[in-house]
Amino acid sequence: MDATPSRPIPPGTRIGHIHLKVADLERALGFYCGVLGFQLMQRFGSQAAFIAAGGYHHHIGLNTWESEGGSPPALGTTGLFHLAILYPTRADLAAALQRLIDAGISLDGAADHGVSEALYLRDPDNNGVELYRDRPEAQWPRTADGQLAMYTRPLDTKSLLAEISGGQKGAD
Repeated sequence: MDATPSRPIPPGTRIGHIHLKVADLERALGFYCGVLGFQLMQRFGSQAAFIAAGGYHHHIGLNTWESEGGSPPALGTTGLFHLAILYPTRADLAAALQRLIDAGISLDGAADHGVSEALYLRDPDNNGVELYRDRPEAQWPRTADGQLAMYTRPLDTKSLLAEISGGQKGAD
């Protein structure tokens, strides 16, 4: 199958929200709201909740409709690799890293992709989560002929944490 679309999707199109199947709604809310800082917008009893940043109706839906008490998918199966949460500034990403450190949540990795800086971790249901910030497009790495030249290099988390006013508290 040809990967070039005959009619490209409009350039303003964005991914709007994601719904995650979780085993324990309270545990998921503790992570997404308590650690990452999302706001609970609406709840449907003990089975579903909708959370967001900045008063939006929802960025993430959490539900136990098909998954209450369930286990994460086995390795080697298809499904969600990770969800990505875009932070507006480098300082905001640094604050997110500090929240993870304060909560004792370890990273799976941290990468500089040239176009973005990213932190990788797992939520309580073992879903992959990427927390990242984009660099301005004018700073994206390019080849001599102007093509995008993304890469993956280690992210300096100490430098990232230095973005927090008052200096850094910890890194790893």
